[in-house]
Amino acid sequence: MSSRKERLKEVLNHKRPRMAVLLDPDKCVEGQKLRTFLKACEENGVDLFLFGGSLITGEGAKDVLESIRLHSQIPVVLFPSHPSQIDPSADGILFLSLISGRQADYLIGHHVVASPMLSKTSLEVIPTGYMLVDGGRTTTAHYMSGSMPIPKDKPDIAMATALAGMYLGMRLIYMDAGSGALYPISQEMISAVKSNLSIPLMIGGGIRTSEHAQNAVEAGADIVVIGNALEEAPELLQELSIAIHASSHFKDRH
Repeated sequence: MSSRKERLKEVLNHKRPRMAVLLDPDKCVEGQKLRTFLKACEENGVDLFLFGGSLITGEGAKDVLESIRLHSQIPVVLFPSHPSQIDPSADGILFLSLISGRQADYLIGHHVVASPMLSKTSLEVIPTGYMLVDGGRTTTAHYMSGSMPIPKDKPDIAMATALAGMYLGMRLIYMDAGSGALYPISQEMISAVKSNLSIPLMIGGGIRTSEHAQNAVEAGADIVVIGNALEEAPELLQELSIAIHASSHFKDRH
């Protein structure tokens, strides 16, 4: 079996659609329930775990991450909102720059603090242009970052923002409607962004059904992130995985 680092590189090569599961440390309790879910993720072809969140209040994140590493070979990439969430035992980290916002800390400030810490780890650092998109409600990400999301009906703004991120050297663009979004990012916006990128596009927020997931892939998503849907209904794992991995439209774009 490939190592986690090799599997992570495969996920980022955007040659076929990938499924990422977002694990919130505050909502994952180490134990049999988590181990059963991890096994199901392995059996259903989950490609990547994103680990983190906009606000982490519990103290068990390190134990949860250790359990994930112990019971799964799926690569784990940190999805941090603050340098304090860096854990060298993960496989990689989304080095997020909130390019849809104008808050200095989220554009470059936290990065300056985090960089010396990251240089002492073996984490795969993935420069990521992070874009918040209106999903119908104010999410934790919107509130904590103090930034206004891109309006859902402005694909031209999303396209120009993503293109700027790519030209700045980002290796990945992540468009996110936020945890608990009422609806996912539109196919029109995803298509407008993807048609101008030569780097992978990750889409998350508001994806609760197989139809949502398939729509995202058909529009241009290289990696689809599922979070709240599986927290509320883990039995959806199989059908969401099939919807993402079986799309025939992906080959038409590459």
